[in-house]
Amino acid sequence: MKAASVSELKKELQEVPPAQLVELCLRLAKFKKENKELLNYLLFESHDLQGYIASVKQEMDEAFAEAPKQHVYFVKKHLRKILRATNKHIKYTGSKQAEVELLLYYCMKVKKGEFKVGESVALTKLYVQQVKKIEKSISLQHEDLQYDYKRQLERL
Repeated sequence: MKAASVSELKKELQEVPPAQLVELCLRLAKFKKENKELLNYLLFESHDLQGYIASVKQEMDEAFAEAPKQHVYFVKKHLRKILRATNKHIKYTGSKQAEVELLLYYCMKVKKGEFKVGESVALTKLYVQQVKKIEKSISLQHEDLQYDYKRQLERL
């Protein structure tokens, strides 16, 4: 079975009655956890981006508090797990500002944590990749925001 394009889906959804559209959304939410989380964000949290970013940062703080610090292998796995969750939240927002803020916060927590980033090639590459991603996102921001974010990035 071939999936329809986004434009085809949009045309078809515009012709669906509102009650049936609600049923389709609920069925989609039941099908996959990620769909449910996205629908939750869109309905309840999308109006307050700063509040959502703060709640994601709080989740990150909790995850960093649980991070193992002894063996590099487990540290790497845990940092990647935190990064996957962060990227999922960034994808939900669809905002470059949220992307920059959350990735800056991630890098700050990695740098200030008791992780031996410089001693492990994998951890160093993971960190450098995120810095490059931040720099790319900063370049897409407004000039005033670019200045503020570049200063924060330089502090890292």
